[in-house]
Amino acid sequence: MITDEFEGNENAAEGYFLIKQLQNDSVEKIIQEMEKEEVKGGIIFHPYLNEVLDAFKEKVTFIQAAGGLVLNNEHILLIFRRGKWDLPKGKLDEDENLPDAAVREVEEETGINNLKITKLITVTYHTYYQDNDFVLKETHWYLMETSEADNLQPQTEEDITECIWADANDLNTYLLNTHPSIADVLEEGLSENENL
Repeated sequence: MITDEFEGNENAAEGYFLIKQLQNDSVEKIIQEMEKEEVKGGIIFHPYLNEVLDAFKEKVTFIQAAGGLVLNNEHILLIFRRGKWDLPKGKLDEDENLPDAAVREVEEETGINNLKITKLITVTYHTYYQDNDFVLKETHWYLMETSEADNLQPQTEEDITECIWADANDLNTYLLNTHPSIADVLEEGLSENENL
């Protein structure tokens, strides 16, 4: 995770690392650390987020993606992918804008239609390896609403095995088995919603 806000314990978990200062060779060192098998994840902190993002974009493959936090009354659309509860998201197609990509990805991954974007929630960043390339993914998250609730269809070719409407009151159950960035999107997206 790359962030300009970090309040965690620097020694909270073995195998995790935290970088507070960006220097000329910082990106190379971060990539080397991420290549080590014992590193489970990392938090890259810098008070000027754009500086660290620009430095990463020069050294790695950069991908833009978009996704949605979809509400239907007091229910939240969740997907189960690769052993974790998640939100629908995916890469932009060529010449596609971010809001259109977010709606398309939700429709493709869950079968839900009649989506209305109400606002941009946040932008998250995470890194991973794909085909021996170090990738930085920037995901734009949109709050969406729909009145459609039936016919959920998980996109199995994207490793999605389940789509559900989770009761907002039971959300903590799902947060125990999700990615930290998804938990952040859920918290931020739902914090201003008076109906939940």
